Amino acid sequence: METAALVAPVTALEFLKNTFLLTGEGPVLQAYSLQPQPKACASLSLLQHFRIHGIRPRGYAAVPAQSCDAGAYRTKKHVPELSSSTQSNFFDLAVFGGKGVRLVRLHVDPQDGDHLEILGPLMQLQDWVLDVRWLSGDNSSLLCVALAHNSALLLDVVTGKVLIQRSCLEGCLLYSALLLVHESWADTVFIGGTVFNQLVLWKLEGGIDSENKAPVERRLHGHSGVIFSISYLQEKGWLASASDDRSVRMWSVGLLGGPGGKCGDLNPVCLRVLYGHQARVFSVHLSTEKVFSAGEDGACLVWDWAGVGKVVQTLKGHKAGGVRALAISEVSADEERWVATGGADGGVRLWMVKETEERKKEMEETVTDKLTDLNFLGQGAPKVVCIAGEENANWSQSKFVVCTDQGTVYQYSAQQWKMVWQGSSEFQSYCVMETVSISTKESTDKIHLCAVGNLSGSIHVFPISHPHLGIFLTGGSGKIHSLIWEHKGDSVCLLASGAEGLVYRWCIEVKLKENSFLSLIVSPLSSFLLPPCAKRWLTAAVCIHSKAQEALWVCGDRRGSLLLFQEEKELPRRKKDDAEAGDVFLTATEKAQVEQNESKGNQNNFITEQTETKEVNDLKLQPLSCLFGVHGKQGVTSVYEYQGLFYSTGRDGCVRVFRVQPTSPENLEENKKMNTGKTVEKNRNLQLVILRVQRACKGMEWLERVLILKSEIPEQDEFRYKVNWTEKLGLTDGKGTEERFSREEETTENKGKEARFVIVGFHAVHFVVWDPVRQERLLAVPCGGGHRSWSLWPTHRGVWPGYGALVFIKQGAVLVSHRPGEEPNWAGKAGMTGGWSLREGIHGRGIGCVCRLGKIRAAGNDLQTAGNMTEAKERKEEREEGHWEVVVTGGEDTSLTVLAVHSNSGSIKVLAVITDHISSVRTVTAVTSPMRDTEHHPQSISALLVSAGGRAQMQCYRLLIGWDRQELVPSCQVIQVASHRLDEQWERRRNRHKMVKMDPETRYMSVVVVDETTDSVLMALACSDGAVRLFSVSEIKRQIDLLWESFYHQRCVLTVATCSMEDGEGNRYKLLFSAATDGKIAVWNLTEGSSSANALSDSPPPPIPCLSIPAHQSGVNSLAVWAEKLGQQKGGCLVTVASGGDDGQLTVSRIRVQFPENGNVSEPLLQPSKQLQLHLHAQSHVPLAHAAPLTALKLLSPGHLVSTSSDQRVCLWRVCSTGIIHRGTLCSHVADTAGLAAWEGEISQEDAGAEKCKTTFERLELRQEKGIWREKGNQTELETDGKTGGRFTKDMETADKAKGGEPVEAVGERGDPVFKTCDEKGNEGAEKCRNGRDNESVAGTESEVNTETTLEAGGSRKKETGWLLVCGQGLQLVRVRNTETEAKASMAE
Repeated sequence: METAALVAPVTALEFLKNTFLLTGEGPVLQAYSLQPQPKACASLSLLQHFRIHGIRPRGYAAVPAQSCDAGAYRTKKHVPELSSSTQSNFFDLAVFGGKGVRLVRLHVDPQDGDHLEILGPLMQLQDWVLDVRWLSGDNSSLLCVALAHNSALLLDVVTGKVLIQRSCLEGCLLYSALLLVHESWADTVFIGGTVFNQLVLWKLEGGIDSENKAPVERRLHGHSGVIFSISYLQEKGWLASASDDRSVRMWSVGLLGGPGGKCGDLNPVCLRVLYGHQARVFSVHLSTEKVFSAGEDGACLVWDWAGVGKVVQTLKGHKAGGVRALAISEVSADEERWVATGGADGGVRLWMVKETEERKKEMEETVTDKLTDLNFLGQGAPKVVCIAGEENANWSQSKFVVCTDQGTVYQYSAQQWKMVWQGSSEFQSYCVMETVSISTKESTDKIHLCAVGNLSGSIHVFPISHPHLGIFLTGGSGKIHSLIWEHKGDSVCLLASGAEGLVYRWCIEVKLKENSFLSLIVSPLSSFLLPPCAKRWLTAAVCIHSKAQEALWVCGDRRGSLLLFQEEKELPRRKKDDAEAGDVFLTATEKAQVEQNESKGNQNNFITEQTETKEVNDLKLQPLSCLFGVHGKQGVTSVYEYQGLFYSTGRDGCVRVFRVQPTSPENLEENKKMNTGKTVEKNRNLQLVILRVQRACKGMEWLERVLILKSEIPEQDEFRYKVNWTEKLGLTDGKGTEERFSREEETTENKGKEARFVIVGFHAVHFVVWDPVRQERLLAVPCGGGHRSWSLWPTHRGVWPGYGALVFIKQGAVLVSHRPGEEPNWAGKAGMTGGWSLREGIHGRGIGCVCRLGKIRAAGNDLQTAGNMTEAKERKEEREEGHWEVVVTGGEDTSLTVLAVHSNSGSIKVLAVITDHISSVRTVTAVTSPMRDTEHHPQSISALLVSAGGRAQMQCYRLLIGWDRQELVPSCQVIQVASHRLDEQWERRRNRHKMVKMDPETRYMSVVVVDETTDSVLMALACSDGAVRLFSVSEIKRQIDLLWESFYHQRCVLTVATCSMEDGEGNRYKLLFSAATDGKIAVWNLTEGSSSANALSDSPPPPIPCLSIPAHQSGVNSLAVWAEKLGQQKGGCLVTVASGGDDGQLTVSRIRVQFPENGNVSEPLLQPSKQLQLHLHAQSHVPLAHAAPLTALKLLSPGHLVSTSSDQRVCLWRVCSTGIIHRGTLCSHVADTAGLAAWEGEISQEDAGAEKCKTTFERLELRQEKGIWREKGNQTELETDGKTGGRFTKDMETADKAKGGEPVEAVGERGDPVFKTCDEKGNEGAEKCRNGRDNESVAGTESEVNTETTLEAGGSRKKETGWLLVCGQGLQLVRVRNTETEAKASMAE
């Protein structure tokens, strides 16, 4: 078994200058290159089953006066100098964690690529390592190591010997330690954070007694919790400590360490107590101006302790679970430094933070508290504000247009207000205004149009640059409720919602004549008639053009409904000789003529135009489809179209993703509505169908719109763009950029696929841009809440670029989040967007369940390597070939995550995040079906997903997994099918007053598919209230129905499983297995129950278990069931039930099932003589299969089981007729294991080729791991004055022990510890088990010792391999290879 992919909490971070960032995730050391853009450059598994908790570079010196949590006294003597020559440079690193220390070298080679090299074997000590420092003297091969029981030792990394070991007289347990080293061991000062909430300081060579123990020199009291982190600043003589009591304390301790090992002031003083975290504080770092702290609340706080000690910046980007690691870099030349955080979600984030006091104002919190007043001085109070600058212009070039309650329009440009248009008295006290930018065929410049409507139905449209060329339109005789601009080819459409549900429309085109004279060409369009309701006006609209049919309009109204309209085929044209005049409603020239004729009483031209407009508006278009009130009574706020899907928002806190599809025949009659007035008959064969609903964060109910989360630049250049934002913010080629995002250029492969989007809305008093996938704020501005006019920059393409600025009206003032004369500052872009994600996190809290959907691979032409790629890139492309495993995980953070895991590279892609559950997700299952798989159409997966968990909630989705040819990764479309809650079911019962109400705290513990038909799927659920419930899920009806429930167990039911059988006549039988906390397994015969549920409309009565099996002393957490036929003579079959429980025991029960003689399965339950006959045939036990409760048990293949437990071990078992054989154990890197998935897969040619295409440093790693250190002798222990201080794990010693049959620990290809035993008796028992000659129940061990290969699962098929996905506090994908294939390969070698 070997690890293919790993996501675990990031527990260590370290910067190498400003060039590299090193991360520790489990035992894996990952190196990221920060220049010119951050990217992963090397990765290596080092510490076997230990987690990396620290990384220390040798000879790497910090800038003077920096924090000494990275070493107080170090010189630049051994700092490797990076050069541009071909000579390879390197960094030597000491990596530690758990009880292990290892030396690694990072080679920096611009030509061949950076890589990691192991310098020595793993040095294992007898105590937990808390800190490691290199001595800076002449001998640079000495390590000073701090241990968890307040002791330290001096380690020679060349010989592997412990030279000196010292302990403190106060031998208490430490939670943190800091070593302040200098040139010698005698100069070192030890600072420890004890379990008694104290800081103790002692010298390693101070006052040694006869037992080599040193006294405590200083003691610091004050914390009320254990101390997790310590940091020291030499320049100030200040010490910082982070504690479990949610505080950071600053101490004045004086000079520590240095020559002679100074211990500082005799009476240290606590300078300040910093409270700001909402949970435990895990890390603290000091700089000359600031304090950086990170904790369990997921926030990294930047404190200005030089001032009043307040928080000046909050860096939040990780999901729930907290920040486990923190690192800060050196200060750059422009007084900036990197800040890196590693979260419990497995993610790594980067921020850039200003260090100097002069730029402190630019480091505001994530919520931008600094607002700028534009000092509006016009007539009246501003009511509406819009941005009317160039679409590709930057923030400093943006122009704001404001309409006041006096009917006056002003424009803000060049830091000055200017009146643009003065309306008549009809526009006073009430007006609505919208702006739009339109292109002309004669020029590349944009023309900005402004439309203003009033209470009497009048609308004035004018160019902002030439307001005197405006035109007047009439939208009925009543109030204009709303104005909406929508682009339609080279022109724009104006929609005006008038009285009585009429929506008047005009098509407006701008032409530039030879004399640079603007003219507005207006064509009236047919009106929309909205369905009758209280609030009958439009609030959003979008137009979709199609070559196959007329244009479609998808609209949203104030009542919360979504409407679908279809455009007429031809626009009515007036009979005039002049073709151009036939399309003109009122041009600028005619408007001037009308104004001249008005004084003379001649208005014939105007009346003629109004008459023809009335004829056009009499044609009222009815909606083809209506989703009435889907967004609630507060209305729809926006509708947006992207790649064939529609996204609507409302004030109900939801984003609805929907599409237009043909109407089913039974719904055609329902869509017909009464027509009023002159109508245009339409083909009513289209309807709106909602795919899924996405909620924003808790408390964010007022949503305004969605923005597609798509970068304006290629992904590989994204980081460089963000760093050099001042050079690239002004987009140069406007048309080229616009064409990139045009709807016409989007490929058909991406049509109908849901895009990543962010949600814009109001959360309490803040304007917020929210990322629903990462569950974080990207922007927050304290505007005062909703009910105000606002405009966001830049959103002209409907894309969120990662930064933004807001202009809004508050209390009669026009405010902006950033001053228009300057760009949004660096901190505004970096801090507000949650930093830059080097590695995406998954679940912030524990993963409780997992389900595999299938595998998907790219199309053949997508795997071709471009001809201009270098040889190194081609090798990398070859390694990236292979398939993606698609899985769904559910966690305690109430979310479902759809992941794609690459089988070769181990890369993980988050495809979708579903947040519909209100409590933790405990179980998930799916019914999958593969779809087309051709060269041009890659394989796709369709899965019906059912998830369940707390609060008795069950959700059902349809997942469509395909291949994205643009991103070259899998894509996922989520369609919400139905949801169900038991309390809602109880409310619908007729006789609920006679029944006891359902416990609201009921949890669904396990779900399994019982049977599936063409119209429904039967699901059995284990419930915490002691019930086993059977549900019917109908995707056609989009509902979930409860069929029956049984309280047979009378205690919490933990798990359920099913088994299908078939007799010789083709009759199918269904068995359901349920297990509870009493350790018993109940067997249910659901053969009649499933058939009657499909045939009858009434719910069938709950059956009675036909067999009860005592299996464990306590709760049964997991079941694995499979059936084997016994043959035609014996009849029936043998069902094997494997179970794992809280007692750590693995039990295998064999049940003999006898089929009815006549094969009739439709007899009622009252005649048990004709039913299945079941009895317990045999039972085998492994009492101590795990050292902790067995949490998950899965069937890898018939006869092969995989179990896991909270002891972090994954065990492979073989079940035969005589017992259970232990095949091997892998130490997992995932803590609190709760979920497990196992499946078989075939090794493809790409996978086999990828195994051969290992890089040079990977092969070198294996050689170093296995053979290089053998020639250094047989020394295997670290000697300390005759005592053993640690040991080396060597292959020579491993091989010797293996020959003697002793348990040994081997290391796999990726450094995974694989525990193996070569036992002759065990192998004999295994051979007997294979031949079936041993009649007793045995529990043996069968494996082979081969340190150059990893443990494999047995099997007869040569090209198959097994896959395991272990989930808990992270996830780990494990590959289990075929034993027979590997055996032949080893013989060939």
